[in-house]
Amino acid sequence: MPPTQAESVIRSIIREIGQECAVHGEMVSETLIAFMVKAVVLDPSNGFNMDRTLMKSDVQNLVKLCMARLLDTKNPSLDTIKMQVYFDMNYTNRVEFLEEHHRVLDLRLGSVTREITDNRACTKEELESLYRKIISYVLLRSGLGSPTDIKTVREVTAALQSVFPQAELGTFLTLSKKDKERQLKELTMIVTGIRLFNRDCGKGGEGIDDLPGVLHEAIPATLQHIDDELEKTQRQAYCYTAVLEKAVDNPLMKAELQPYMLKEALYNIRQCEVFLQIILSDIITGAQEVEMMTKQLGAHLEQLKMTVKSKTAVPTSQVFPIFIALSTLWTSFQDETVIVGVLSNLFTHLQPFLDAHEIFFPERVIQHYLNVVTVKTDMCRMKEHMEDRVNVADFRKLEWLFPETTANFDKLLIQYRGFCAYTFAAADGVLLPGNPAIGILKYKEKYYTFSSKDAAYSFAENPEHYIDIVRENAKKHTELIQLLELHQQFETLIPYSQMREADKHYIKPISKSESSTQTDTHILPPTIVRTYEWNEWELRRKAIKLANLRQKVTHSVQTDLSHLRRENCSQVYPSKNTSTQSTKEDSTGVPRPQIYLAGLRGGKSKITDGVKVNLTREVDEK
Repeated sequence: MPPTQAESVIRSIIREIGQECAVHGEMVSETLIAFMVKAVVLDPSNGFNMDRTLMKSDVQNLVKLCMARLLDTKNPSLDTIKMQVYFDMNYTNRVEFLEEHHRVLDLRLGSVTREITDNRACTKEELESLYRKIISYVLLRSGLGSPTDIKTVREVTAALQSVFPQAELGTFLTLSKKDKERQLKELTMIVTGIRLFNRDCGKGGEGIDDLPGVLHEAIPATLQHIDDELEKTQRQAYCYTAVLEKAVDNPLMKAELQPYMLKEALYNIRQCEVFLQIILSDIITGAQEVEMMTKQLGAHLEQLKMTVKSKTAVPTSQVFPIFIALSTLWTSFQDETVIVGVLSNLFTHLQPFLDAHEIFFPERVIQHYLNVVTVKTDMCRMKEHMEDRVNVADFRKLEWLFPETTANFDKLLIQYRGFCAYTFAAADGVLLPGNPAIGILKYKEKYYTFSSKDAAYSFAENPEHYIDIVRENAKKHTELIQLLELHQQFETLIPYSQMREADKHYIKPISKSESSTQTDTHILPPTIVRTYEWNEWELRRKAIKLANLRQKVTHSVQTDLSHLRRENCSQVYPSKNTSTQSTKEDSTGVPRPQIYLAGLRGGKSKITDGVKVNLTREVDEK
């Protein structure tokens, strides 16, 4: 069947099952139906052949089986699958959640941003309207107060006018769209920092909640609540494990427990434990972030007080970076508030998936069986075999890893989420925690832990046999695929959260061993002449280049694009000052000519007689 036709058939089956469930009063999501369809097809007891095209009778049988499982509301296995689907669709790690959260915020502000960046205000009224829109943008983006609160709007207006007066709107309108958006974000951060500083000084801060104080109260309370629930869940899992472990060697007890579906209940409670640990880990990380940010916030506020102390005017280059840092920190506080709320809500919605325990395995029933067993915690089981380690010499073809000989030992990706593979296969699906201190088996680039030394030796004799048993059990109990992280073996059931991590490389172990080497290298000092050139044609090329350079003249060109941008320069040989010197230096001196003329002004007679007298001295006269 072509892929397109197969997808159409699957969608038709999912739609039909959803409609049938709605008729019976059950609203089931398409994601859960799709998961159940694949689960029913994988179960070998249902007789579906993955390589054969589904006939009409097969489709009808598939719909019937899926309906039976989806409408069986008193089944821990269905509750586990519902819990897995819900968690997978609603949980996101911190980094991806914050990226999506900020993207949604930017999307919501998109219309307000476009009204500002696309504005072409000219008149006074239009400029005033634009300025009010900028004030609303600053309020909405910062999330500190409502745009309908008069006091908050006045405070934001005063802070904005101190750094961006309305007279600068003309310059703002000449910017490009990206520059406008960048300036709007920067103005928001500066105004937010100013308001936070005013709030700390007791001179403002209308509509700003004490987020650090709220988080310091909410996070410990949430941690305690989840920790209590996790402890309760673990106690219940320890009880189920002890009873099932006892029933393995007692056929009569095993038959009595069959109606209670205790094994399915154990998978349910273990899956809930995994999800609670994930939520708890994220909240602990958030608590550490809040503690660090609180210290940074106090340091920035103290620095700001010292900067503006007893000063009428402070350079913007000193205070603006601090204001921006304050705003960034406050945004992180807002993010942590949202994360804590989402995780707390996720924790609350996990509780309904555990309701079947009280119905199928009430307290009076479990207490009857607990009287004949010893309940052990996971930690107690590990301590019992802490010193009982695998002897590497007993295995020539298998590699065993230990903490003292392997780097990244604590970060290895253990198969089956750390549960003992041998116990699960040999004890009919009982989940016991593996103990890495016994030794981690590396088999076909995968790593396995075991609950005891005997279990490790038994598994190592024929690993493929036990791996196949685990795979077959997972086909019968589909919830094990996600609980034991078997997605690589069942690629069609990889959840969305696992698909996003598929491209990441797992950390590999680095075996450590002591080794040393000594080599005498570079005994003599180096005699390499870096300026040596063996090619005579290369030498000729360099000589011609130097000769041509002596005849070059410096030129410069200025264009509109390069005007006042940069200075270009080149280097030439400067012209020389030349002079000549003779062997003898001599000079001569001659008398200055002196001629005296008399009688030019005339006298008593009418006829003027001029007299010329030469008073020049002789050349040889001294």
